[in-house]
Amino acid sequence: MDIEIIAVGGYDEVGRNMTAVRCGKEIVIFDMGLRLDQVMIHEDAEIENMHSLDLIKIKAIPDDTMMNSIEGTVKAIVCTHGHLDHIGAIPKLAHRYNAPIISTPYTTELIRQQISGEQKFGVNNKLFPLKAGQRYTISQTLTLEFVRMQHSIIDTVMAVLHTPNGAVVYALDFKLDRTPVIGDPPDFARLRQIGKEGVLALIVEATNIDRPGRCPSERIARNLVRDAITSYEDDKNAIVVSTFSSHISRVKTIAECAHEIGRKPVLLGRSMERYAVTAEQMKMVSFPSTTSVFGNRRTVDRMLRRLMKEGKEKFMPIVTGHQGEPGSILTRVATGDTPFLMSKGDKVMFSANVIPNPMNYGQRYLVEARLRLAGVRIFEDLHVSGHAYKEDHYELIHLLNPQHVVPAHGNIKMTGSYADFASEMGYTLQSDLHVVKNGQRILMK
Repeated sequence: MDIEIIAVGGYDEVGRNMTAVRCGKEIVIFDMGLRLDQVMIHEDAEIENMHSLDLIKIKAIPDDTMMNSIEGTVKAIVCTHGHLDHIGAIPKLAHRYNAPIISTPYTTELIRQQISGEQKFGVNNKLFPLKAGQRYTISQTLTLEFVRMQHSIIDTVMAVLHTPNGAVVYALDFKLDRTPVIGDPPDFARLRQIGKEGVLALIVEATNIDRPGRCPSERIARNLVRDAITSYEDDKNAIVVSTFSSHISRVKTIAECAHEIGRKPVLLGRSMERYAVTAEQMKMVSFPSTTSVFGNRRTVDRMLRRLMKEGKEKFMPIVTGHQGEPGSILTRVATGDTPFLMSKGDKVMFSANVIPNPMNYGQRYLVEARLRLAGVRIFEDLHVSGHAYKEDHYELIHLLNPQHVVPAHGNIKMTGSYADFASEMGYTLQSDLHVVKNGQRILMK
């Protein structure tokens, strides 16, 4: 059976991930992601109302028109977790394929919400939730398996496509966190077993390959956040914390620390509401009973007015805006566009890193500069990454022992660095190690 890996998106950049694997005449698509910074460049871009071809043109979603030249039928669309750079293009592209969308239960619910907000296309693909440890029979020759994994969003898996020629493992995104805050550690025993059964190809993220050592556990971030917040138990100033709204483990930690020092956690922002409420409704997380959530702009401003009236020291806003995104809660607070006024001695804590692109650096700088002008004290780097470091990649290669390696989820500098790393492990470029760009195809020999 011919097996071909098709790099559709996410091989020239971080974002808009999409990979197709053709096994004979059957095709499985992994991910349909969005590239948010490309949307932000075009300020008038309203994604819900835009045509897919226009979004392809501005390089916001994968250019899947190349799939028209691939001989075969798409049998499944597979998503391993719920970040927008992996599921954000589903409302624009999935309807082109008569195939079910298979993802973890939490991811499935996030996809369902995205599809319901789509204005341009009707997406009627069947949504099929698959839990870690379960299998899905795609056809007589193909079986999909989800292996438990950890990342910076709950309910993440590694996808394994079992073919007659061996397994194709899709490892975007992952971290080998042995002491997670929510959920169980990765299923190392199963990964080792899959390695013994035979792995034809590993498609693997290259995002943090240049960072030495191992990626710290989420427990480290929990301790960093707790140390920073609980040291201000008797402080009467405002404490505002911003983190990734999809990072439910981190949001839970921050809310618990607020509760611990006698402040009511208040989650503010549309995405904060969507991710947190969905996780809580699915009983995947529980927040302190004093926690409240507000997403709609009018109710957010009403709550911020209440905070000013009743006393900033009684609450802890947990907000969107750590990248300085226009329209986010923290950006609006910094520019004085809300009833919540920052003053000397107030504190803003960033429990998130700046996603590395020039736009984010510029926007974050502006937010921090405005806050400092008001006398706000800023705390940075209360964070650990959700992406594997070099030694984690070393361990994964040893667990799976793949015949072929395809680095993804990065620009050419990142995938090139992964090639250097894999070369040290005995792989040979363009033989069993494949560095590709969007639009290229690799026939597995």
